[in-house]
Amino acid sequence: MRKSYDQILRIAGNVVTVRAGGVGYEELAVVSAHRGMSLAQVIHLEGDHVSLQVFSGTQGVSTGDRVRFLGRPMQVPFSADLLGRVFNGSGRPRDGRPEVQAENVDIGSPPVNPVKRLMPSKMVHTGIPMIDVFNSLVESQKLPIFSVAGEPYNELLARVGLQADADIILLGGMGLRHDDYLKFRQAFEEGGVLGRTILFVHTAADPVVECLMVPDLCLAVGEQFALQGKRVLVLLTDMTAFADALKEIAIVMEQIPSNRGYPGDLYTQLARRYEKAVDFDGAGSMTLLACVTMPGDDVTHPVPDNTGYITEGQFYLRNGRIEPFGSLSRLKQQVNGDTRDDHRAIMNACIQLYALCCESREKRDMGFEMSAWDKRLLKYGERFETQIMDLAVNIPLFVALDRCWEILAQCFAPEEVGIRKSILDAHWPKKPQ
Repeated sequence: MRKSYDQILRIAGNVVTVRAGGVGYEELAVVSAHRGMSLAQVIHLEGDHVSLQVFSGTQGVSTGDRVRFLGRPMQVPFSADLLGRVFNGSGRPRDGRPEVQAENVDIGSPPVNPVKRLMPSKMVHTGIPMIDVFNSLVESQKLPIFSVAGEPYNELLARVGLQADADIILLGGMGLRHDDYLKFRQAFEEGGVLGRTILFVHTAADPVVECLMVPDLCLAVGEQFALQGKRVLVLLTDMTAFADALKEIAIVMEQIPSNRGYPGDLYTQLARRYEKAVDFDGAGSMTLLACVTMPGDDVTHPVPDNTGYITEGQFYLRNGRIEPFGSLSRLKQQVNGDTRDDHRAIMNACIQLYALCCESREKRDMGFEMSAWDKRLLKYGERFETQIMDLAVNIPLFVALDRCWEILAQCFAPEEVGIRKSILDAHWPKKPQ
């Protein structure tokens, strides 16, 4: 039986501080107040002073209330009964159905030992040409989507969840508006994948500590499914809301702020989550795709800046499209050499020609005379944007490669695209007789 403490030293926001010994970081406790019992979690240790974030807030809590430590971290029940369910940031049902009765697993465990990992080598097909052709997603990869507010990043995540070849889909929503949560649920239900999807959703109206729990809940459950041999896809939105929750708690704790007020351990906190992406030796895999909103479209903001050091590339979402410049999957070379012999050639040629098209557009906008070559580049750019870059385009990889060839043949001669002759001879579209 864990010892109870009946003297709260300090109450600040939703954080209470007690004097206690033998308590671990992230350990759970129960605060017994006049209004009933509230769950809390240890978020700071300084000597014998223990600070706890109270899940349901500190309204009604007084300094004379009792705090009892449970001797364990936050846990989540794990079983196949989780599939098709919606939970909040503390793991309780949000869908009005009963709680899942199953064996509990700890959340927030360390990342997997690298010795037990496999080198990523399997492509995750999404049906989105700007991902499949130009920046292939790989099983066990961790990739962020850098975006600004107003861009359709949640719609993009939903599409990846609907179309990616994964056995289990986990969605972690942080600071979501209620209508965004309903859109995710409706998209998965109408797409027929809700039966293999689990949603952990924190809305803007929920306690801030639950926002911090969402990634850990998703990753703990996903890891267990991966150990059973499943290919798991974890979708997190929005990691900037997660970082803002860290910042809010750090301010309450009066910690010395770092860049733009974020806590000094922001990098560590983000890395603890991203590094859970893994391809198990002899089991399944867990792939992580996370949205990171950039305030003011500033990539030097602490959240995208730290994220870029941890993850294996990034997608930039601008003007409703995945931008070809700046977007990068550092693991694409692990898979795009095994898809089709023309994959790498068409990828390089299309991006190089699109870059030349952007230069021709600048010349046109500045009033310079357009050459025949410039006009062909402009024609190519328009077709490439509407038939490949547009997020509404939904085609398999090989169809997308064939479409790229068709666009090139409509705008250029074979010798103008910079692809070696052996590839051209095998794939250049033949004119109808």
